[in-house]
Amino acid sequence: MQRLVAQGFAPVVWNRDRAKLSPLVAAGAVAAGSPAELTAQVAFVITCVSDGPALESVVFGERGVASAGSSNKILIDMSTCAPAQARDLAARLLTRCDMPWLDAPISGGAPAAREGRMAIMVGGDAAVFERARPIWDVLASRATRMGPSGSGQATKMINQVLVSTGVAVLAEACALAERAGIDAAMIPHALAGGRADSRQLQEMFPKMVASDFSITGRAALLLKDLELIHDLARQVGSPMPVTAGVTESYRKMVADGWGDRDNCELVRYYRGVPAKPAFEI
Repeated sequence: MQRLVAQGFAPVVWNRDRAKLSPLVAAGAVAAGSPAELTAQVAFVITCVSDGPALESVVFGERGVASAGSSNKILIDMSTCAPAQARDLAARLLTRCDMPWLDAPISGGAPAAREGRMAIMVGGDAAVFERARPIWDVLASRATRMGPSGSGQATKMINQVLVSTGVAVLAEACALAERAGIDAAMIPHALAGGRADSRQLQEMFPKMVASDFSITGRAALLLKDLELIHDLARQVGSPMPVTAGVTESYRKMVADGWGDRDNCELVRYYRGVPAKPAFEI
């Protein structure tokens, strides 16, 4: 939302945690008292919540989006949920109030969101996708319609396969470099431009080397996505042996009380010096 305000929009905002609205209101946004109140005032409703149940509550709960929806509005959901759920919710919203739904999960992290260079993968009607062009132009470096409802979420599952396995490989490589006695901090520079180079290598590997575990992505949320990936893989009969191993690593992180820690903290397991939980009982 900070990006929309910075680009001259005057968004209406709502959050289950009212305290989170204060910075947005201070920057020029208008606070609404409910999703329905917000929907009544805007042409585009953008949702981004933690999981499928939260999304259903915001849209179809009491004073939810659906109670004020209409055909001249568009719901753009940037959450990550199961493709089947996205299809179901889109169909229900259209039946309830004739309001079209685009599943439009995002990738790129907080810096990309602030700078308007997110990658957005979209499922939904082609004409509705074009109606939402003003949103894509402001928030994304690339917005790609991948097909009908659910296609955006299916594409996000592919994205998360690559992200999660990439984090695990970087953690493993970082610990190996450190134990081999080379300057691990030089790895991104040494490999830049080669076949091992990637944005993850350049952005996340230095965090691991420096033990900079400031939050850019939480382990519990990535595990939630990994479980969705395995659900989809079972539905379509696709083997996921590498992703399965990475999922076990993240299950252990969460079971050890690290669910609210940064994804990069996985490197501690490979170093053999796991951190203490954030709190102890």
